[in-house]
Amino acid sequence: MSALLTLDGVEAGYGDLTAISGVSLEVRRGEAVALIGGNGAGKTTTLRAISGLLPVRAGRIELEGDRLDGLGSAQIVARGIAHVPEGRQLFPTMTVRDNLELGGLAADRPRRADALDLVFTLFPRLRERERQLAGTLSGGEQQMCAIGRGLMARPRLLLLDEPSLGLAPVMVKLIFETLQQVNDAGTTIMLVEQNVPRALQLSHRGYVLENGRIALAGTRADLLANPHVKQAYLGL
Repeated sequence: MSALLTLDGVEAGYGDLTAISGVSLEVRRGEAVALIGGNGAGKTTTLRAISGLLPVRAGRIELEGDRLDGLGSAQIVARGIAHVPEGRQLFPTMTVRDNLELGGLAADRPRRADALDLVFTLFPRLRERERQLAGTLSGGEQQMCAIGRGLMARPRLLLLDEPSLGLAPVMVKLIFETLQQVNDAGTTIMLVEQNVPRALQLSHRGYVLENGRIALAGTRADLLANPHVKQAYLGL
């Protein structure tokens, strides 16, 4: 598989703080890749740099050879990257349908309709609640809505930041089963997730980020067998 997304020596941060430095990785077309690490390791910063929410201070970010660093987030969405942020960040006083349709604003009406049908097929509960205010949904339903909003853009690459955060185990299982369907259907996924067993179960490969730098990289099997990963992230 050829590289869809490439980061080469990326540095980014907040004010005087450098959160990530020298980060190099790639996500190949059609695969799912996990980015794991402890709190404050720089995982969310990496996703924000990719999606244009945070300026890149050094290095390059490319999507199929085209530079992304320096572009605004709207331009990056138009090139095929959708970002589902940590904490869902829905518009609570808008309906489920309105929240979803915001994710497809860059598409024409027929493509939005097709995308909405896809989201409602993946998440039938959202169809049942499409006229309900997003702020009245359960946590799991809100996460479905946030993922659905990202899928409305029909992205080539879906960035997910902590999709299982705060959810009951049964809802975590449902969310990850749906993400597996999304990946199997051809959407490339890059996933930040504290639930490392779930993240690696979904992913083909993974990177371990520690203190703002890539510490380890490998296939799912490589990382599951790695003694450091076992001790630090799997509790074994």
